[in-house]
Amino acid sequence: MPAAFPSSSDTAPILEARGLVRAFGGLRAVDGMSLVLGRGEMVGLIGPNGAGKTTFFNLLAGSLVPDSGAIMLGNRDIARERPEKRIGAGLGRTFQIPKPFREMTVLENVLTGAQGQSGEGILANFLSPSRVRVEEHRAAERARELLDFVRLSHLTHEPAAVLSGGQRKLLELARVLMADPSVLLLDEPAAGVNPALLELIIDRVRLLNAQGRTVLLIEHNMDMVSRLCERVVVMAEGSLLAEGAPAQVLARKDVAEAYLGQVAA
Repeated sequence: MPAAFPSSSDTAPILEARGLVRAFGGLRAVDGMSLVLGRGEMVGLIGPNGAGKTTFFNLLAGSLVPDSGAIMLGNRDIARERPEKRIGAGLGRTFQIPKPFREMTVLENVLTGAQGQSGEGILANFLSPSRVRVEEHRAAERARELLDFVRLSHLTHEPAAVLSGGQRKLLELARVLMADPSVLLLDEPAAGVNPALLELIIDRVRLLNAQGRTVLLIEHNMDMVSRLCERVVVMAEGSLLAEGAPAQVLARKDVAEAYLGQVAA
C-alpha cells in the first residue's frame, strides 16, 4: 500500500476511513480501503469503472454499511449511523444523478434540506406556533441566499421539472448546503453538464472550499480534478492504488495500466 500523501497529515483529520470492506456475494467491491481527509482539504477520488469508488462513497455517506472497518467524523465513529444522522453531524453528499421533486418549486426543493425544524413535529405546531413560524422564515431566507449562490434565484418559484441537468446539480448542491455541512461528498458534479454551467460549478465548489469546507469528489473529468484538487486518491479493485498530486499520480505506470486495462477489457 502506498505511503500517505504528506498533505493529509499536515492538518487535523476531519473524516477518516479505516480499512473499509464491503462485499456483495463473493465480490469485495471495497477491500480494505482507507482514506484521511484533513480539515479544509479538497481531494479527488478517481479510478477506472468498477474500481469501487461509488460503493466507497456510499459507505462514507451512509447508503451502505461496511462489513468491517471504521468511519471517523472527527472523534465519532459513524460507520453504522443512518444518513440523516451523518448530515446532522456535518457530512453532506450529492448524487451523480440528482432526482429533485419535479412538481415542487425550486425553493421548496431547497427547503427539504433544512435540518431540525420544530415544525416537523405535530405538537410544536400547536404548542409553539410562533417558534415554528420564525424557523420557517429563517429557513426560507437561507434557501433564497443559497439559490442566489448557485445562480438559480431567477427560477425560485418554477417547478424543478424545468431545470436542465446542470441546473439540477446546482439545485442539489443548494439543498445539501441547507444543512451547513463541514464535509461535502460530491458524486461526479461534472457529469452531463454543459461547459458554461460546469465553470459555474467549479467556481462554486472552489468558493465553498475557500470558506473552510472539506470536499471529497468522485470525478471522471480530470481537467476539473486537476484544477480543483491538490491531492487525488486512486482506487482500483476496491483498494487504494495511488495517492498524490494529480500530475504525479497520472504519470504513474500502475495508474495508467489500471485505466488502460479497463479500455482493453
